[in-house]
Amino acid sequence: MPPTPITPDLVHGAAELEATPRGLRPHRLPGWARRQFPDPYLGLMQAQTSGVRLLVRTAATALTLTTHPSRLTYTGLARPRGRIDVAVDGEVVLRDELTGGDHTETDPATGAATPHSGPPHSTAITGLPGRDVLVEIWLPHNEAVELVALDADAPIAAVSEPGRRWVNYGSSISQGSNAAGPSEIWPVLAARSAGLRLRNLGFGGNAMVDPFVARTIRDAPAELISLELGINVVNGDAMRLRAFVPAVHGFLDTVRDGHPDTPLLLVSPLYCGIHEDTPGPGAFDPASLAAGTPRFIATGDPADVPRGRLTLRTVRAALAEIAAQRADPNLHHLDGTELYGPADAETHPLPDGLHPDTATHHLVGTRFAQYLARAEFRRG
Repeated sequence: MPPTPITPDLVHGAAELEATPRGLRPHRLPGWARRQFPDPYLGLMQAQTSGVRLLVRTAATALTLTTHPSRLTYTGLARPRGRIDVAVDGEVVLRDELTGGDHTETDPATGAATPHSGPPHSTAITGLPGRDVLVEIWLPHNEAVELVALDADAPIAAVSEPGRRWVNYGSSISQGSNAAGPSEIWPVLAARSAGLRLRNLGFGGNAMVDPFVARTIRDAPAELISLELGINVVNGDAMRLRAFVPAVHGFLDTVRDGHPDTPLLLVSPLYCGIHEDTPGPGAFDPASLAAGTPRFIATGDPADVPRGRLTLRTVRAALAEIAAQRADPNLHHLDGTELYGPADAETHPLPDGLHPDTATHHLVGTRFAQYLARAEFRRG
């Protein structure tokens, strides 16, 4: 059969698809937001396809998706490749590690960046039953991809995804850093468990309470919204308390302009020992870089906290107070240490001092789904 055109109705969880010489590149932020703040690092993170998936119904016995990945690498530091995960009728049947593609190699000592090019990647889905099934193809959470071609030995139909629409905003923890694959990041695990249609706005290093993200959420269809805020503001040393509190209020005001009654969950930072009482900025531990096993450290001065410099403890207290002040019956506050707390750090330590591993993503995703099962979220 001829290749199936990859059309927007096959792709879920993206803001838009950009036509490229190779095919289509999914973006998680709309073009107007990318143009308003054309920051290279944010651009890289939003192009990584966390939570983006293709959904099709087919009676094919074999299906092949061709993609062209692109990623960032660091000289001397091995980083796991991204993965494409495939589920058939809800069961994950394939975990396909990416090969080839383009990458930009950055020297962490000098900042020098060198581009490299490579071939496309093919994900072959074989052994399908030859009867009508739902195939979900989860794109990598930690690499960008261009969708080049979709081939099958039987017709493919687009699917209207069931469930309430959930928009989640957050940091690299929401994007899925250190998880093994895209179906194992905590928002995807929670969405699959709770039967939600996820749009993941987790941006590594970039959950900075940006107004253009608030407007993006304001304009997005949603029956549930969650905001995981604080860790990037702390480890980026981006704000003091005086700026942070009004910024969060303004973010919430903008979201409420489009979603006056939608259940909205304000999630404070998960436990992270390096930043509990020490402000940012965060940095790589030089000794860990020399050993090839990067770990993060906090470099701020705790003595500055009384003058408004932020730690995770001060952020949690501020978010709890904001939620209480607003007297919004559909605004809920979740202390992030209920998802991952000090005791969990003993049994599930953060491998690099900042990001959870795959097992911890499963723990957080399970707890978040259990939290959503409470009565106040059973709307829509």
